Amino acid sequence: MRNLDENTITEAVLARHEHAAGERLKTIATSLVRHLHAFAREVNLTEREWEQGIRFLTEIGEITDDKRQEFILLSDTLGLSMLVTAMANRKPQGCTEATVFGPFFVEGAPAYQNGDDVAHGAHGEPCFVSGSVRGLDGEAVGGARIEVWQADADGFYDVQRAGDDAHRARGALHSLADGSYHFRSIVAEPYPIPHDGPVGKMLTALGRHPWRPAHLHFMITAPGYERLVTHVFRDGDPYLDSDAVFGVRSSLVAPWVRHEEGTAPDGTRMKTPYHTLEFNFVLNRSS
Repeated sequence: MRNLDENTITEAVLARHEHAAGERLKTIATSLVRHLHAFAREVNLTEREWEQGIRFLTEIGEITDDKRQEFILLSDTLGLSMLVTAMANRKPQGCTEATVFGPFFVEGAPAYQNGDDVAHGAHGEPCFVSGSVRGLDGEAVGGARIEVWQADADGFYDVQRAGDDAHRARGALHSLADGSYHFRSIVAEPYPIPHDGPVGKMLTALGRHPWRPAHLHFMITAPGYERLVTHVFRDGDPYLDSDAVFGVRSSLVAPWVRHEEGTAPDGTRMKTPYHTLEFNFVLNRSS
Protein backbone atom coordinates (compact mmCIF):
# COMPACT_ATOMS: atom_id res chain seq x y z
CA MET A 1 0.00 0.00 0.00
CA ARG A 2 1.40 3.34 -1.08
CA ASN A 3 0.91 7.01 -0.28
CA LEU A 4 -0.09 6.50 3.34
CA ASP A 5 -0.38 9.58 5.52
CA GLU A 6 -0.82 10.31 9.23
CA ASN A 7 -4.55 9.63 8.96
CA THR A 8 -4.39 6.30 7.12
CA ILE A 9 -1.23 4.58 8.35
CA THR A 10 -2.76 3.07 11.51
CA GLU A 11 -5.37 1.02 9.67
CA ALA A 12 -2.75 -0.04 7.12
CA VAL A 13 -0.54 -1.43 9.88
CA LEU A 14 -3.44 -3.24 11.50
CA ALA A 15 -4.37 -4.85 8.20
CA ARG A 16 -0.94 -6.53 8.15
CA HIS A 17 -1.92 -8.48 11.31
CA GLU A 18 -4.57 -10.47 9.48
CA HIS A 19 -2.48 -13.66 9.46
CA ALA A 20 -1.03 -13.43 12.96
CA ALA A 21 0.03 -16.74 14.54
CA GLY A 22 -2.79 -16.61 17.11
CA GLU A 23 -5.85 -14.59 18.06
CA ARG A 24 -4.40 -13.49 21.39
CA LEU A 25 -1.24 -12.22 19.69
CA LYS A 26 -3.36 -10.41 17.11
CA THR A 27 -5.48 -8.80 19.84
CA ILE A 28 -2.45 -7.58 21.80
CA ALA A 29 -0.51 -6.34 18.76
CA THR A 30 -3.57 -4.57 17.36
CA SER A 31 -4.31 -2.78 20.62
CA LEU A 32 -0.65 -1.88 21.07
CA VAL A 33 -0.44 -0.26 17.65
CA ARG A 34 -3.70 1.64 18.15
CA HIS A 35 -2.56 3.02 21.51
CA LEU A 36 0.96 3.85 20.31
CA HIS A 37 -0.34 5.72 17.31
CA ALA A 38 -2.97 7.49 19.42
CA PHE A 39 -0.28 8.48 21.92
CA ALA A 40 1.94 9.92 19.18
CA ARG A 41 -0.97 11.92 17.81
CA GLU A 42 -2.11 13.12 21.24
CA VAL A 43 1.28 14.58 22.21
CA ASN A 44 2.22 15.51 18.63
CA LEU A 45 5.43 13.51 19.01
CA THR A 46 8.40 15.07 17.24
CA GLU A 47 11.15 13.21 15.43
CA ARG A 48 13.67 14.38 18.04
CA GLU A 49 11.49 13.09 20.87
CA TRP A 50 11.04 9.79 19.06
CA GLU A 51 14.82 9.48 18.73
CA GLN A 52 15.27 10.22 22.44
CA GLY A 53 12.75 7.52 23.26
CA ILE A 54 14.56 4.97 21.10
CA ARG A 55 17.87 5.93 22.73
CA PHE A 56 16.29 5.55 26.20
CA LEU A 57 15.05 2.02 25.45
CA THR A 58 18.40 1.11 23.88
CA GLU A 59 20.23 2.20 27.04
CA ILE A 60 17.86 0.10 29.13
CA GLY A 61 18.71 -2.94 27.02
CA GLU A 62 22.43 -2.27 27.20
CA ILE A 63 22.51 -2.05 31.01
CA THR A 64 20.34 -5.14 31.53
CA ASP A 65 22.16 -8.37 32.37
CA ASP A 66 21.71 -11.47 34.53
CA LYS A 67 22.09 -9.40 37.71
CA ARG A 68 20.25 -6.23 36.73
CA GLN A 69 16.87 -6.12 35.00
CA GLU A 70 16.38 -2.51 33.98
CA PHE A 71 13.25 -3.31 31.97
CA ILE A 72 11.55 -4.63 35.12
CA LEU A 73 12.61 -1.44 36.92
CA LEU A 74 11.03 0.60 34.14
CA SER A 75 7.82 -1.41 34.33
CA ASP A 76 7.81 -1.15 38.13
CA THR A 77 8.32 2.61 38.24
CA LEU A 78 5.65 3.24 35.61
CA GLY A 79 3.16 1.28 37.72
CA LEU A 80 2.70 -1.31 34.98
CA SER A 81 4.07 -4.19 37.05
CA MET A 82 1.67 -3.50 39.91
CA LEU A 83 -1.26 -3.04 37.53
CA VAL A 84 -0.63 -6.43 35.91
CA THR A 85 -0.11 -8.01 39.35
CA ALA A 86 -3.40 -6.58 40.63
CA MET A 87 -5.34 -7.80 37.58
CA ALA A 88 -3.77 -11.26 37.73
CA ASN A 89 -4.30 -11.72 41.46
CA ARG A 90 -7.93 -10.91 42.16
CA LYS A 91 -8.60 -12.94 45.30
CA PRO A 92 -11.46 -13.38 47.76
CA GLN A 93 -11.48 -11.05 50.74
CA GLY A 94 -9.31 -12.44 53.50
CA CYS A 95 -6.54 -13.75 51.27
CA THR A 96 -3.11 -12.18 51.53
CA GLU A 97 -2.70 -9.56 48.82
CA ALA A 98 -0.06 -9.93 46.14
CA THR A 99 2.43 -7.29 45.15
CA VAL A 100 5.26 -6.83 42.64
CA PHE A 101 7.81 -9.59 42.08
CA GLY A 102 10.73 -7.19 41.73
CA PRO A 103 13.97 -7.67 39.79
CA PHE A 104 16.06 -9.43 42.47
CA PHE A 105 14.54 -12.89 42.74
CA VAL A 106 16.93 -15.68 41.74
CA GLU A 107 16.37 -19.37 41.16
CA GLY A 108 18.22 -21.87 43.29
CA ALA A 109 18.17 -20.10 46.64
CA PRO A 110 19.71 -22.24 49.41
CA ALA A 111 17.45 -24.52 51.42
CA TYR A 112 16.99 -23.90 55.13
CA GLN A 113 15.20 -25.54 58.00
CA ASN A 114 12.81 -23.69 60.26
CA GLY A 115 14.82 -21.74 62.80
CA ASP A 116 17.87 -21.30 60.55
CA ASP A 117 19.53 -17.97 59.85
CA VAL A 118 18.84 -17.10 56.21
CA ALA A 119 20.86 -13.88 56.51
CA HIS A 120 24.04 -15.95 56.10
CA GLY A 121 26.27 -13.05 57.04
CA ALA A 122 24.28 -10.20 55.47
CA HIS A 123 24.81 -6.92 57.31
CA GLY A 124 21.95 -5.82 59.56
CA GLU A 125 20.37 -6.08 62.98
CA PRO A 126 19.06 -9.54 63.86
CA CYS A 127 15.37 -10.20 63.24
CA PHE A 128 13.34 -13.27 64.13
CA VAL A 129 10.47 -13.87 61.70
CA SER A 130 7.54 -16.19 62.39
CA GLY A 131 3.95 -16.80 61.41
CA SER A 132 1.72 -19.29 59.66
CA VAL A 133 0.46 -20.32 56.24
CA ARG A 134 -3.24 -21.14 56.08
CA GLY A 135 -6.03 -21.45 53.58
CA LEU A 136 -9.03 -19.16 53.38
CA ASP A 137 -11.09 -21.54 55.51
CA GLY A 138 -8.45 -21.50 58.24
CA GLU A 139 -6.89 -24.85 57.41
CA ALA A 140 -3.17 -25.23 58.08
CA VAL A 141 -1.06 -25.50 54.94
CA GLY A 142 1.84 -27.72 55.88
CA GLY A 143 4.77 -28.24 53.54
CA ALA A 144 4.28 -24.94 51.73
CA ARG A 145 7.49 -23.78 50.08
CA ILE A 146 8.40 -20.34 51.43
CA GLU A 147 11.03 -18.42 49.47
CA VAL A 148 12.26 -15.25 51.13
CA TRP A 149 14.70 -12.56 50.03
CA GLN A 150 15.58 -9.04 51.11
CA ALA A 151 18.15 -6.25 50.93
CA ASP A 152 20.77 -5.84 53.63
CA ALA A 153 21.19 -2.85 55.95
CA ASP A 154 23.12 -1.03 53.21
CA GLY A 155 20.21 -1.37 50.79
CA PHE A 156 21.77 -4.02 48.55
CA TYR A 157 20.63 -7.49 47.57
CA ASP A 158 23.26 -10.20 47.38
CA VAL A 159 23.18 -10.22 43.57
CA GLN A 160 24.12 -6.53 43.51
CA ARG A 161 27.43 -7.08 45.28
CA ALA A 162 30.18 -7.62 42.74
CA GLY A 163 32.64 -10.41 43.48
CA ASP A 164 30.43 -12.14 46.06
CA ASP A 165 28.55 -15.12 44.68
CA ALA A 166 27.23 -16.28 48.06
CA HIS A 167 23.51 -16.12 48.68
CA ARG A 168 22.78 -13.82 51.62
CA ALA A 169 19.44 -12.77 53.12
CA ARG A 170 17.83 -15.23 50.73
CA GLY A 171 16.58 -18.77 51.14
CA ALA A 172 13.80 -21.32 50.98
CA LEU A 173 12.12 -23.30 53.75
CA HIS A 174 8.84 -25.16 54.24
CA SER A 175 5.99 -24.60 56.63
CA LEU A 176 5.57 -27.21 59.36
CA ALA A 177 2.61 -29.59 59.58
CA ASP A 178 0.59 -27.05 61.57
CA GLY A 179 1.29 -24.36 58.94
CA SER A 180 3.77 -22.46 61.09
CA TYR A 181 7.17 -21.21 60.02
CA HIS A 182 10.04 -19.38 61.71
CA PHE A 183 13.50 -18.25 60.71
CA ARG A 184 16.12 -15.70 61.55
CA SER A 185 17.19 -12.89 59.21
CA ILE A 186 17.97 -9.17 59.49
CA VAL A 187 15.86 -6.06 59.91
CA ALA A 188 14.51 -4.67 56.65
CA GLU A 189 15.58 -1.12 55.83
CA PRO A 190 14.35 1.31 53.14
CA TYR A 191 16.55 1.50 50.05
CA PRO A 192 16.60 3.18 46.64
CA ILE A 193 16.09 1.08 43.56
CA PRO A 194 19.14 1.19 41.25
CA HIS A 195 19.05 4.75 39.91
CA ASP A 196 22.43 5.11 38.22
CA GLY A 197 20.97 4.09 34.86
CA PRO A 198 18.31 5.28 32.41
CA VAL A 199 15.39 4.58 34.78
CA GLY A 200 17.07 6.68 37.47
CA LYS A 201 17.54 9.52 35.00
CA MET A 202 13.86 9.26 34.10
CA LEU A 203 12.82 9.50 37.75
CA THR A 204 15.03 12.55 38.26
CA ALA A 205 13.61 14.25 35.19
CA LEU A 206 10.09 13.59 36.49
CA GLY A 207 10.90 14.95 39.95
CA ARG A 208 10.46 11.54 41.59
CA HIS A 209 12.56 9.75 44.21
CA PRO A 210 13.83 6.15 43.81
CA TRP A 211 13.11 4.92 47.34
CA ARG A 212 11.27 1.80 48.41
CA PRO A 213 9.97 1.32 51.96
CA ALA A 214 11.59 -1.44 54.02
CA HIS A 215 10.17 -4.84 53.15
CA LEU A 216 10.72 -8.56 53.09
CA HIS A 217 9.89 -10.53 49.94
CA PHE A 218 7.93 -13.78 50.09
CA MET A 219 6.92 -16.29 47.45
CA ILE A 220 4.76 -19.13 48.77
CA THR A 221 3.70 -22.18 46.78
CA ALA A 222 1.70 -25.20 47.89
CA PRO A 223 -0.21 -27.92 46.03
CA GLY A 224 -3.88 -27.02 45.67
CA TYR A 225 -3.32 -23.31 46.24
CA GLU A 226 -2.52 -20.32 44.04
CA ARG A 227 1.04 -19.07 44.20
CA LEU A 228 1.48 -15.98 46.34
CA VAL A 229 4.15 -13.37 45.59
CA THR A 230 4.10 -10.56 48.10
CA HIS A 231 6.05 -8.30 50.50
CA VAL A 232 5.70 -7.59 54.18
CA PHE A 233 6.38 -3.89 54.75
CA ARG A 234 7.82 -2.35 57.90
CA ASP A 235 5.34 -0.20 59.78
CA GLY A 236 6.39 3.43 60.27
CA ASP A 237 8.63 3.57 57.21
CA PRO A 238 8.76 7.09 55.70
CA TYR A 239 8.25 5.78 52.15
CA LEU A 240 5.09 3.72 52.66
CA ASP A 241 3.00 6.37 50.90
CA SER A 242 5.45 7.10 48.11
CA ASP A 243 6.89 3.72 47.16
CA ALA A 244 8.76 4.15 43.88
CA VAL A 245 7.09 1.04 42.44
CA PHE A 246 3.57 1.53 43.90
CA GLY A 247 3.59 -1.84 45.69
CA VAL A 248 2.37 -1.01 49.21
CA ARG A 249 -0.91 -2.43 50.50
CA SER A 250 -2.13 -1.60 54.01
CA SER A 251 -2.80 -5.26 54.74
CA LEU A 252 0.88 -6.02 54.13
CA VAL A 253 2.25 -3.51 56.66
CA ALA A 254 3.39 -5.03 59.96
CA PRO A 255 5.44 -3.94 62.98
CA TRP A 256 9.05 -4.94 63.42
CA VAL A 257 9.17 -4.99 67.22
CA ARG A 258 12.49 -3.97 68.80
CA HIS A 259 13.75 -5.79 71.89
CA GLU A 260 16.71 -5.12 74.12
CA GLU A 261 19.34 -7.78 74.60
CA GLY A 262 18.01 -10.94 76.19
CA THR A 263 16.52 -14.26 75.20
CA ALA A 264 15.21 -14.40 71.63
CA PRO A 265 12.09 -16.38 70.61
CA ASP A 266 14.22 -19.39 69.62
CA GLY A 267 16.01 -19.42 72.95
CA THR A 268 19.17 -17.75 71.67
CA ARG A 269 20.81 -15.42 74.19
CA MET A 270 21.19 -12.12 72.33
CA LYS A 271 23.91 -9.73 73.47
CA THR A 272 22.63 -6.92 71.26
CA PRO A 273 19.15 -5.53 70.53
CA TYR A 274 17.06 -7.54 68.07
CA HIS A 275 13.67 -7.37 66.35
CA THR A 276 10.77 -9.72 65.84
CA LEU A 277 8.25 -9.85 63.02
CA GLU A 278 5.13 -12.00 62.97
CA PHE A 279 3.04 -12.33 59.83
CA ASN A 280 0.37 -14.86 58.85
CA PHE A 281 -0.32 -15.68 55.21
CA VAL A 282 -3.67 -16.80 53.80
CA LEU A 283 -3.64 -18.60 50.46
CA ASN A 284 -6.41 -18.91 47.92
CA ARG A 285 -7.30 -22.38 46.70
CA SER A 286 -6.55 -22.99 43.05
CA SER A 287 -9.51 -23.64 40.79
